[in-house]
Amino acid sequence: MTNSQYNEQNEQDELQRYLEEKARQEQEQEKQKEQEPEQLSAYEACVLRESARIHELIAEAQKNTNEHSEDE
Repeated sequence: MTNSQYNEQNEQDELQRYLEEKARQEQEQEKQKEQEPEQLSAYEACVLRESARIHELIAEAQKNTNEHSEDE
């Protein structure tokens, strides 16, 4: 094998290792994305807060209704 053939083979090996490492890193990033909980949009967060607030108001109203009916 001549020196230029050796250098070319060495470059190809390095490129192959680089591509394999890059593919491995991309797979790890995909796994991490799948495992991370999705971030809520501002709209979704607002809807959840308002929903919780409505449930609190309903519970308070029912409590007040029950107390009022017991007084009678």
